Amino acid sequence: MILTVTPNVALDITYRVDQLTPGLSHRVRSVEERAGGKGVNVARALHALGHDTFVLGLVGGATAGAITTDLARGGLAHALVTVEGPTRRSIAVVDARNQEATLFNEPGPRVAATSWNDLEARLAARLPEATALVVSGSLPPGAGDDACARLVRMAAAHRVAVLVDAVGEALLQAAAAGADIVKLNSGELRQTTGRSDVAAAATALRRRGAKAVVVSLGAAGMTAFAPEGSWRAATPAPVVGNPTGSGDAAAAAIIAGAVAGAPWPDRLRNAVALSAAAVLQPTAGSVDLRDYLQLVPQILVEEHHAPGLDR
Repeated sequence: MILTVTPNVALDITYRVDQLTPGLSHRVRSVEERAGGKGVNVARALHALGHDTFVLGLVGGATAGAITTDLARGGLAHALVTVEGPTRRSIAVVDARNQEATLFNEPGPRVAATSWNDLEARLAARLPEATALVVSGSLPPGAGDDACARLVRMAAAHRVAVLVDAVGEALLQAAAAGADIVKLNSGELRQTTGRSDVAAAATALRRRGAKAVVVSLGAAGMTAFAPEGSWRAATPAPVVGNPTGSGDAAAAAIIAGAVAGAPWPDRLRNAVALSAAAVLQPTAGSVDLRDYLQLVPQILVEEHHAPGLDR
């Protein structure tokens, strides 16, 4: 079973409009609501791939019921800790002309130390039966910068592989705690390390303690820096659609590959293919396995250099 922790669960709301023009009123053509947050999206993609998953996170307020109902409807087993304050909403406005999404992400409710301790206790109860753990998404107000690192150390104590998708100090501390894989996009990498060179920034994170670093390069694909070497993978041509949740699909493929013991080139190929399949879907967190299977053989993978930290 692959566990996912979403520190800042959201109710994802998608508005579709004919044309998004700042400063004007818009008629919304359709509205969709579903449980969201990066870890939840990872769990959805894993579930679509046929993996047993279990969702942990923090919810509160009137939106909590809608989130648990949607998780149950999607067949996602879960144990959510109730906190004071409403669960945040993440609003995507999709322009029908080009399918581009404009996002508005609320910060989330403040989390008391007791609530975070409760989340850790629920995770501890599940770790003995887990094959891997994904900690993904922003931290809510009140959660310390060491929150992700604490979960990494818990997983390590059970010899459970862990992927962390975070940014800033939380990601740095997770790397120092020995996360097996850290994942972020190139902008987040610069923000976190202060380095503009992707290879140098990834090496800095590995020197800090992360075993492998995966960086999303947007339309240019994805690159991985691991003990075995470094690779970049990309689609032969850009995929047009809604990129919201595509990084979460990639994280799902990466951790699934880690569980299977797949070589890094295969992990990266599957990650780019599943990410692209997510882009083709209008709703974040969704993938069509038919698109994924068609894309896998099209992904181009090239090796950058041999193993080592001195590159």
